Amino acid sequence: MAKGDKYASWEELLENTTEGVDYRVTVQRALGSATAIIAPHGGGIEPLTLELARSIAGSDHNFYAFEGIRRTNNWDLHITSHRFKEERAIALLKTCDRVVAIHGLGGPAKSLQVGGSDGTLGKAIHGVLVAAKFDSKIETTGAYAGAEPLNICNRSRTGKGVQLELRAGLRDLLKKDDRAFAAFVEAIRSAL
Repeated sequence: MAKGDKYASWEELLENTTEGVDYRVTVQRALGSATAIIAPHGGGIEPLTLELARSIAGSDHNFYAFEGIRRTNNWDLHITSHRFKEERAIALLKTCDRVVAIHGLGGPAKSLQVGGSDGTLGKAIHGVLVAAKFDSKIETTGAYAGAEPLNICNRSRTGKGVQLELRAGLRDLLKKDDRAFAAFVEAIRSAL
């Protein structure tokens, strides 16, 4: 169980929660796209991750979100990424060559960490974000490297994906500044 996770497994979360009351799942398939943009901790779990993922996906990439919809205690719905086994997410990702997962981290820094096992796409995303003046760092080791094979970002056909961990300070900035939000989204879309 990840530090701070209420439930030790996906199965335990399902046994103790109700879809439509505690959480909502959204899957949007884009005809002809082999790329999925996902927010496995959307809604009240990791705020703004769903909105970012949906905007990055647009209408031309696949989109998935697991969204906490409770009035309070949405963090209870957090399942660490290598234990995240929601069946609709797995089914979608098996049809995709590239996956970008949008996550949130705490802390006031206006920065993000780029991880995942798709180093080529990760470096491309990092490069366009730095060029757009965002504070991005490539993470290859540690808790946020996203290298675990069962990490939801790595469940594509290729077994590779990218994990973006945005600090709360950056998410706050993007929420308040429409131009920064648009620049962030367009930078990532340009790398896909």
